[in-house]
Amino acid sequence: MTVEKIGTVAVVTGDSPIISDVQSALDLIMSVKYNEGTNKIAIDKKTITEDFFILSTGLAGEILQKFINYDVKAAIYGDYSKYTSKPLRDFIYESNNGKDVFFCSTKDEAIKRLSEL
Repeated sequence: MTVEKIGTVAVVTGDSPIISDVQSALDLIMSVKYNEGTNKIAIDKKTITEDFFILSTGLAGEILQKFINYDVKAAIYGDYSKYTSKPLRDFIYESNNGKDVFFCSTKDEAIKRLSEL
């Protein structure tokens, strides 16, 4: 895992999942808040377990609730085209129309979205 701060946004990248459950998400939140001094995190989709994107696991809701509880704004960026689940597409749509969690196609889009908050 690599964390790079761009402006007020911490950008998390990596080639394997670092967020696999609620505790690992909480660890990331705390690490970024205290080490980087920001509450805005852009997260590469590759660093999140695939179970997150299967809404029936409940993992996405639990993890995103932690981000909200700890006042962290997040943008998860990557390719979502392979997902055909209507509930997931609706979830992404609703999130993108909110003010806490966003799903973006690119890192630049994620940074821009968070920087505007």
